Amino acid sequence: MFKKLRLRKTLVKTSALEDTCSHINVSNVYSIKYRLLRFLSLPLSLQESKRVKKMHSIAFYLLLLISFTAIAIPPTTSATTIGVTYSTPASISGSVMLSPDRIAAKVVSMKIPAVRLLDSNPAMIRAFAYTNVSLFLSIPNPLVPLLASNRSLAMRWVYRHVLPFYPRTKISIISVGNDAISYSPDVSPFLLRAMQNVHLSLTDLRIYKISVSTTFSFFNIVPTAFPPSSAQFQQPNGEVIIRPILQFLERTNSSFLINLFPYNMYRSSFSIPIGFALFEEFPFNFRDDLTTGVRYRNLFDMMVDAVISSMAVMGHENLPVIVAETGWPSSGIDSSEVDATLLYSEMFLKALLAHLRSGSGTPLRKEGVSEVYIFELVEKDAKQGIRNWGLLHHNMTNKYSFEFSDGGKARRLLLIGFFLELVMLCLLM
Repeated sequence: MFKKLRLRKTLVKTSALEDTCSHINVSNVYSIKYRLLRFLSLPLSLQESKRVKKMHSIAFYLLLLISFTAIAIPPTTSATTIGVTYSTPASISGSVMLSPDRIAAKVVSMKIPAVRLLDSNPAMIRAFAYTNVSLFLSIPNPLVPLLASNRSLAMRWVYRHVLPFYPRTKISIISVGNDAISYSPDVSPFLLRAMQNVHLSLTDLRIYKISVSTTFSFFNIVPTAFPPSSAQFQQPNGEVIIRPILQFLERTNSSFLINLFPYNMYRSSFSIPIGFALFEEFPFNFRDDLTTGVRYRNLFDMMVDAVISSMAVMGHENLPVIVAETGWPSSGIDSSEVDATLLYSEMFLKALLAHLRSGSGTPLRKEGVSEVYIFELVEKDAKQGIRNWGLLHHNMTNKYSFEFSDGGKARRLLLIGFFLELVMLCLLM
């Protein structure tokens, strides 16, 4: 009697669950009820037996339709995070200040997932709290010798720029110095020791998910980009400075950071056609690496693979690569820079974003680079005699007609397809 009473209560609850969740997991509800009745050795009614079989049949067709959807909609295999760089100017439009909160709000509205802060202003770091925007912090070159010689100063920097904000602000990586080999040659010998001290400071505070690296410039460490298979780091910096840093990056699971500008490579070589630099697909718009038999159809991939080949020579070909800066200027320093135009800048950025989102990677690394940062978010100055790279004008309005973010089109297509399948199933029932 008590067993029957418990059974009745169970069936009542199961029926209520069916009424409440009839639009989701219906087959699971009937499967649970079916197993429950079999467990208690009670026969199913003819009506319920038909309902169970019907739901199992519908579940089969649902799985079949989902499989067809997975085939019809190509998966987004690219894991490349596309961000922007930002450095704090004094003001925009004369009296209007660029407040950190305004910058953070603009980045979020543009759906930009990552920002590299070239000057790690604590107020700016705080502004990105709870935004889920990943921050790439930078330590200026003049501080590198100080952090290398005094570990307590490295700890003080971490206490000021990381500890008050992390993990509310999503900090992912710290670059100790930026192109120090070029701009501060006397700082270069201190790079590794400064990186070690910052890394140890983070470890002492039990912060393990922020990696530490340094940023190099392509032109100052890779003298020959073509063919990529023959590329090597420039000596003696390659052996003296870069090799020990690569060993540190491998040991700490960090990434190799590189500033990489196809525009500069294009200007330095008359043999590179403009279409090759702008990702244009013309019949003869390619260059073949005769050593490996690899065909390159754009300058960006060729430069990335030159970096990968250079690391491979030193036994570190599997290190993740982050392009810390890239872009195409919309105006040049003077009239000789005829290709620094708004048209070419937009063409390059649109093609680069499409290439990275395609998931095609590079010929030597199918997964491609892990992160790419577009230089830069906001133009610094409107005066003549400087290159302008910004995605936004000084008044924070868009400079280009395209959207930086794809707006999650692939995800929306998948959801639309899934809901269409559910509607079809309901019509069949």
